[in-house]
Amino acid sequence: MKLEQTDTPAGSSIRGPAASLPAPTTLPRLALPQLPSLRMRISERRLFLFVVDALLLNLVLLLAAVLFADFPLTLDAILAYNKWFITLTVVWYLCAQFFDCYSLPRASSTTASVKSVTMAVVATMLAYMLIPFLTPSLTSRGMIFYLVAFSTGSVILWRVTYVKVFAQPWFQQRALIVGAGQAGRALALAIHAAPPGDSNPYRGTGYQLIGFVDDDPALLGETIEDIRVLGNHQTLADLTRTLRIDEIILAITDRHTIEDDLFNELLHCRELGYRVVTMATVYERLTGRVPIDHVGRDLEMVVPMDDNAGERAYQLLKRLMDLVAALIGVCLILVISVPVALINTRTSPGPLFYKQRRVGQGGKIIEVYKFRSMRPDAEKGTGAVWARKQDDRVTPAGRFLRRTRLDEFPQFLNVLKGEMSLIGPRPERPEFVNALALILPFYRARHAVKPGITGWAQINYGYGNSDRDSHIKLEYDLYYVKHASPLVDIKIVLQTVPTMFLGKGL
Repeated sequence: MKLEQTDTPAGSSIRGPAASLPAPTTLPRLALPQLPSLRMRISERRLFLFVVDALLLNLVLLLAAVLFADFPLTLDAILAYNKWFITLTVVWYLCAQFFDCYSLPRASSTTASVKSVTMAVVATMLAYMLIPFLTPSLTSRGMIFYLVAFSTGSVILWRVTYVKVFAQPWFQQRALIVGAGQAGRALALAIHAAPPGDSNPYRGTGYQLIGFVDDDPALLGETIEDIRVLGNHQTLADLTRTLRIDEIILAITDRHTIEDDLFNELLHCRELGYRVVTMATVYERLTGRVPIDHVGRDLEMVVPMDDNAGERAYQLLKRLMDLVAALIGVCLILVISVPVALINTRTSPGPLFYKQRRVGQGGKIIEVYKFRSMRPDAEKGTGAVWARKQDDRVTPAGRFLRRTRLDEFPQFLNVLKGEMSLIGPRPERPEFVNALALILPFYRARHAVKPGITGWAQINYGYGNSDRDSHIKLEYDLYYVKHASPLVDIKIVLQTVPTMFLGKGL
């Protein structure tokens, strides 16, 4: 009898009686339902934090009303008094933005998170108690104590739980970086950047960088920024499947020059259901900056190009907000002018205000108004130079004005005239613009919007007086140009106040 050979792994053979036996009947496999991944994206983390925060605060409010105000615990009653809960949620959102409670690095540090949410909850409750008509009658001392104590305690307990559980590797996105060049290394450095005093380099970002993929044979097996190069593009799909990757990050600056083989492999991974994103997209999520050195000539990564139906409405709303802010600002100028004038008269005689040429929207030269904070002859013999920390040209009154940014208040007159906005990139001097435009890519793109009294760069970056500082601030400014919206503007306004009191930036 002739023996037949069954299917065997390559390089092996089976001979003898066993090979002639019929193959066992194979039962059909039941497809198990695929459970959703527990690994959360950045947007999901922020939403998760907000939803649980708001839910806990509203639950405490509901129980306080039941215990102290004989509130009927029924769905009809809750719907009838929904204004109580909506108002509390809105007030919490504003206070949480003021204290930066949804910064993921801050939310993933126990000390920083507890500190920020404690201040935010107390501020929320104090503001809530002062709002008439939209809130319950808070006449009982016991109810007030219950609201403040239990709201603070429940949110703190939840935030500590988030740090101990949801900031750990089980809930972090696993990512492969395609490209171990400058763009890939810059992204790795951004993800490795840890909050001060935090020993976990990935905490808060929601990412675990599993490895690099690069076609340079010399890099295979090398470790770059503490991350190993695991293979080339031919192994990308296998690595993604084997290592349980959630996201493939394309870190190649000139994406239009990608080889066909790599492009097809990326499409294959996307076809298999894996997310494929660019380095610039991830960098923006993590840092709030546009990586101008790593986007090539891709204008879409720097300036908005969407057909946004709400753009005109947003611009109209922003102008109305500018007018209201400018009228309030002019009143504040009148109040501040008297003490500033008295101090300057005694310590540094000269004019109270001064005008300075700056570059506005569309590259137009405008004259901005400021309280004088330096000697009248500050630039005599030197011309335009960067301001410095501990600058000896600054007057005694000017030190306080510059630290708190009160010297910028006269620019509300520029806002009233329509030359500036309350929010936007800070206007720069023409002498610096011409020099910076030669060395910083996309620098003039910041002039696509009106300059502002405060902006995204001012609440995120401190004092700057060098080309490197200008580079980082430009990345922040372009992020605002690209992502400007009412919610971003609200966040900037709210965080400008603590920025002023902390004396950050100029």
